[in-house]
Amino acid sequence: MTRLACLEVPLFPLAARLRSEPDLREDPVIILQGKAHAARVVAASRRARRAGIRAGATLNQARALLPGLTIRPRDETSERAAREALFEVAESFSPRVEEEEPGILYLDIIGCQHHFDPQRPEEDLGRHLERAAARAGLPARVGIATSKLAARIAAGTPPTPRIVSAAAEAEFLAPLPLARLRPDYRLLETLQRWGITSIGGLARLPAAEVVGRLGLGGEALHARARGFDPRPLVARTPPPEFREGMALEWPLVALEPFLFIARNALERLSRRLARQGLACSRLGISLQLEPDGHHERSLALPAPTREVKTLLTLIRLELEKTPPGAPVAGFEISAHPDRPRAAQLTLFGPTEIPPDQLATTLARLFALLGEDRVGSPRPANCHRPEPFLLTPYTPPPPPRVRPEPATGRSLLGVRVLRPPVPIEVFTASAQPSAERNPTDRPVEIAPIVGDQKGVPDIQGHVRVASGPWELEEGWWHEESVQREYWDVELDRGGIYRIYREVESGEWRADGIYD
Repeated sequence: MTRLACLEVPLFPLAARLRSEPDLREDPVIILQGKAHAARVVAASRRARRAGIRAGATLNQARALLPGLTIRPRDETSERAAREALFEVAESFSPRVEEEEPGILYLDIIGCQHHFDPQRPEEDLGRHLERAAARAGLPARVGIATSKLAARIAAGTPPTPRIVSAAAEAEFLAPLPLARLRPDYRLLETLQRWGITSIGGLARLPAAEVVGRLGLGGEALHARARGFDPRPLVARTPPPEFREGMALEWPLVALEPFLFIARNALERLSRRLARQGLACSRLGISLQLEPDGHHERSLALPAPTREVKTLLTLIRLELEKTPPGAPVAGFEISAHPDRPRAAQLTLFGPTEIPPDQLATTLARLFALLGEDRVGSPRPANCHRPEPFLLTPYTPPPPPRVRPEPATGRSLLGVRVLRPPVPIEVFTASAQPSAERNPTDRPVEIAPIVGDQKGVPDIQGHVRVASGPWELEEGWWHEESVQREYWDVELDRGGIYRIYREVESGEWRADGIYD
């Protein structure tokens, strides 16, 4: 036996809009569909309904009943995001979820009851469903029954959650109005002329007589009245990305008001990702421009993250760098999900950087410096020590235990100077070096660059000189490199690595031994 739960959000266009603009929840709000004189009310808030505004009314009729109305057009972007959020709520309870129409979902709850109150498992499940939907910003009702038809009707019948057992479905449906089955209006008129106004009244008619007089449509309606619903539950495939956005009441020109609204969308996006245990690896921004423009851009993140402040900073820097060029009338932010980096804490080893914090820092560096300036340096495939390549930064895991400190005599390490410092070198002939003479070794160094900040003071007489070590690269190109490297120790202290460009005769300090 199947057991299905129906999760229904009443007045879904209104609920989706209020989810994007929660400040309007206490105001009289109507949602319009259509343009100019053809616009009609499709949903109205409680305060608006108390004033007599109903679906199908024109804008002028609504304003006549309640002059202080807040009016919003129907927003497909907000509704699409709300539908996905409702799906995620349902999928956190059951892996098999189907959408009948926007705002109405069916869940297969067989086996889910074991995780709730053993005394009243289905009622407890329904309450948890309602609370989860409310946390997502969508007020919902829940009905649980054996068929889709009975579950949906139960969801629309107070109190909520409404539980209908398999044996009591026919009894539950019988006193309800025939309109709850949503029949074709012609069939409904015909049955009303016959004096049949309840579901039970139709169910008691002979099936053969109904088919003979009303045809196949009457046969299907008669079967539904008796509680038969042959439609199977068809689970949907989750989308590859998460989306949030909305249409704006007024086009925005300045950046700050747009970022204020985008922050709310990012917070909703972050909560949805957190419920699924995911993070954002790539952020997409789609802007609707006045009057009919459209602009899209994509931001790659160095590591998955769902920190709102970081994502908002990336959007700010991207829009400051390349403004859209026209007023923004609507937007949609998409997050391509990925699993966040996991970290395993150690008992004895050093503390590892939290993956979320590392991803946030890298994302800010990417936005400020550019993707081609952030990464891990790796030596290039050449003989010169200067060239290097940037590779994506993937820190290795920390050691399991803290390494023991090195003992004994350690080797010297060279601290390279970038860029190399120009110097003047006198050789054994006591003349400034201009022509190549391999027998001459450096005997004195004098600085060429003045006393500048950050430039080391390299000068003095050479006590010990080792070299030369020759380097030649790219001899088959016009811009070949040929150098002579020396290691020198000065009388004023310090050991340096210097080199001489053979072609030009210029000397430079390349590093300092520590």
